[in-house]
Parts: sequence; C-alpha cells; structure tokens
Amino acid sequence: MKEKIYTTKKNGMGIMLLNILLMIGYFAAFINGAILLEQNEHNPIGIVLIIIGIIGTTIGWIPFLGLKVLRPQEALVLTLFGKYKGTIRGDGFYYVNPFCSAVNPAAATKLAQSGETATKQEVHVAANSQAASAAVASKKISLKAMTLNNGRQKINDCLGNPVEIGIAVIWKVTDTAKAVFNVDNYKEYLSLQCDSALRNIVRIYPYDVATDVDTTGDGKADEGSLRGSAEVVAERIKDEIQSKVENAGLEIIEARITYLAYAPEIASVMLQRQQASAIIDARKMIVDGAVGMVEMALERLNEKQMVQLDEERKAAMVSNLLVVLCGNHDAQPVVNSGSLY
Repeated sequence: MKEKIYTTKKNGMGIMLLNILLMIGYFAAFINGAILLEQNEHNPIGIVLIIIGIIGTTIGWIPFLGLKVLRPQEALVLTLFGKYKGTIRGDGFYYVNPFCSAVNPAAATKLAQSGETATKQEVHVAANSQAASAAVASKKISLKAMTLNNGRQKINDCLGNPVEIGIAVIWKVTDTAKAVFNVDNYKEYLSLQCDSALRNIVRIYPYDVATDVDTTGDGKADEGSLRGSAEVVAERIKDEIQSKVENAGLEIIEARITYLAYAPEIASVMLQRQQASAIIDARKMIVDGAVGMVEMALERLNEKQMVQLDEERKAAMVSNLLVVLCGNHDAQPVVNSGSLY
C-alpha cells in the first residue's frame, strides 16, 4: 500500500464558523417555536421550529468531528468505514469527512527516544480533560527526525568474546500508509529490527584487530574491528536496518555506536591482555632503538679511531649499552680507573 494525499482544503475555520452560526440558528428556532406555541398551542409554525431546533441541536455537533488541526511536520492517516481514504500532510486547519477516523496503531507506544518521555510532574498535572485531547493528538504521526536509543546489548563478536554495545538510530516516517498498514506497530517493529541488525553486524567483527579474520566478505583477511572501524560498522548497521524497515515506510538517517566495551565477566582478563600487548610493543620499540644506538656508537668509534676493541670487548660494550638503554631503572655508573685490558 502506498501513501496518497487526502484531497481537502484548509477551510476548517470557515466550516467551524458556519456550523457555530447554524447551531445558534437551531437554538433560536427552538426558542421562537416555544414562544409561538406559548401564544397559540396549535400554531404549526411553532411546532416546525421546535422540531428543526431539536433535530439541529441533536445532530449539529457531527460536523465538528471533521475539524482537524495539524502542526508542522505532522500527518494524519484517515480511514472511512475501514477503507483508507488518504493522508493529510502539512500544517493548517482542515475540514474532512466527519465520519473519517484517524489511525495510528503506534500512538500508545513509548520508546526510549526523543519527544516521547514525560516527567512525573507532567503526568500528575494532566487532568481528565487534557487526557482526552491528548488521546486525539496521539493519532497524529510525527514526520520529524527522531532518535531511538536502543540501549546496551550483550553480543558475541566473531571470536566468541562477549561484548556490550549500544547504538542510537536517527529515523523518520516517510510513507505514512506503509507505516500504519504494512506492520502492526511501526515503532516496535523498528526497535526489533535494530536489535536484529546490531547482532548480525557485530558477529562479523572482532572487538579488536585480529589475524585471519575477514570482515568484508571478500575472502581476504583485513584489519576491521569494532573498536577501530566504528564508522564502517555504524554504516553497515544503518544499511542493515534500512533494508529491513523499507516496507514499513521508515527512513534510517543515521546510526551511531554510543557504547562499546567487553562484557564484565571478561573485561579484567581482556584488560590484562591489552596491557601485555602494549608492554610487548613498547619493549620491541625500545630494543629496536637500543640496537640502532649501539650500532651507531660502534661505527662512530671506528670512524674516529679513538680506541681499538677486539671482539670480546665489543661484545661486552654491546651488552653494557643494551642493559643501560633497555633497563627500567637508571643505571649506576662504574668508573674504571685501571687499564681497559
């Protein structure tokens, strides 16, 4: 089912004023008829006026049901006796068929998203009359961009390590007919598809860079990871969700990872692993630098011919320099006052 625009004009104000005048006329007819009957009980004009006044005031409220007010970025899906008649878009004061009813199955659904969380104070302040008007307004479908914070989930990455990840999805309704009629509740449907897409994508990537892992599907190992490729992962999650909610008339504008960490049961172990890896990398860099400095020192000594060293003395010098350069603490110098040999 595709959306179609309900053909109506913004003539709600004129219809409302006309109907108010008619209601005043019905009351006036009833009063004048009663006066005429009081003067003459058998006056047919008085009887007719009373009948018109009673019938008019009885059914005169029905046209008021067709008055609809829409604010910017709002839409109203209308059905007439179960048949889809069209959607009103755009701000204004409209008059539609009074027997048309607005449909929004997700009106009462509250998700963890912008614009749909009320404070306790606001709930207590609302009176019964305000609750009735809120029920009517809830049938309107917001066309604004909204943010769905789907919370944290525990998912196993491609290596089987449990990670906790949360995403925020920015979305909006683009086709009101699909959103209302193609799915039972488009908000719950979106939340469920976000959970499913998140699990499908996270299972492809390791938390950190791992060897022999193909995350792109081309059969070659790459360096993709949840921590290092956040933008790529978020884009794939967005595309996955969009493919699932296309039939619900929703557009996914953006998806972003808001939280990423190892699950608590393995967080301490993985932290030790990361620390060990960092220490190894640092030691490797220190050793590479120390070897280069020793090599440079020996070359400079040979060029200047300051001292002649045999192989045994060179080995001792190399050993001492490496100890000094690679040690965790400052070396304590020992002054040799005697002969080198």
